[in-house]
Amino acid sequence: LFFRDLEIDVHIGINDSEQGRSQKVLINITLYMADTEGPKNDSITEVFNYDRVRDAVHALIQKRHINLQETLVEEIADMCFRFEEVAGVRISSEKTDVYEDCSSVGSEIVRLRDI
Repeated sequence: LFFRDLEIDVHIGINDSEQGRSQKVLINITLYMADTEGPKNDSITEVFNYDRVRDAVHALIQKRHINLQETLVEEIADMCFRFEEVAGVRISSEKTDVYEDCSSVGSEIVRLRDI
């Protein structure tokens, strides 16, 4: 299950110019699901609903300032592991307006559930 380039306005950054304002961040999330059977009846009740993750990401970042992209991706990973169906995650965050000579800068992590 994955989200590609989920665009969210986030209050993020350590520089003075980043304080008190939001900036566009692209978030990519890949969830590796625990062993489950595929849907037999083509019904949403048989699979993990994407809305759960998207809604949780929005709730996580609302009305707060985060200093580091590294903190953001770690918190999203922790949030994803609250869903017991998730066995592993790959999370990245990209600021797209930092440097003129590259499309983005960011942080990415890969984590597996502790067993």
